[in-house]
Amino acid sequence: MPYDAMNDRDDETLLAAYAAGDAAAARALTARLTPRVLAHAYRMLGGDRAEAEDVTQEALLRLWRAASEWRAGEAKVSTWLYRVTANLCIDRLRARRGNTDLDAIPEPEDGAPSAIDGMQAQARAEALQAALMQLPDRQRQAVVLRHIEGLSNPEIAQIMDIGPRAVESLTARGKRALEAMLLGRRAELGFEDDG
Repeated sequence: MPYDAMNDRDDETLLAAYAAGDAAAARALTARLTPRVLAHAYRMLGGDRAEAEDVTQEALLRLWRAASEWRAGEAKVSTWLYRVTANLCIDRLRARRGNTDLDAIPEPEDGAPSAIDGMQAQARAEALQAALMQLPDRQRQAVVLRHIEGLSNPEIAQIMDIGPRAVESLTARGKRALEAMLLGRRAELGFEDDG
């Protein structure tokens, strides 16, 4: 089947096709899921692109290993993959806690749109990322999945293996904590007072 025809098929169908030996299905599913998994890992790991790429590769490898035993209808492929990604990220964060090696801090990326806009956008992103990294792991995961990835509370509940009310609580507490951490930096980050 041509690669373009794969775009119409859902994730579960592609995974089943891969399990049956269809390499084109694996390519299509990889192309579809990799950017989302990479973005999620990047945010969870504090902007460390190399670690995010490693986590993405490991998460996808685990998906391919699980393909032959996948039970249709039990979980969405993307939900399962977000959960595996988050768990891999949390494992890496726990392993490096307390290790303040300056070489482990990622370099800022080149190619800002304009000098002032780029600096301001970078400062805002860094401030948000630094504040996110101060949240407890579960709060950070819930906030990233809800407010950055745009997932619904029921999807997040499945990923985190908790109830929807617990998701609401984690995201609300995380959002309040972020607001408190960033409140004093409004002027520095170029936000006007609203009143």
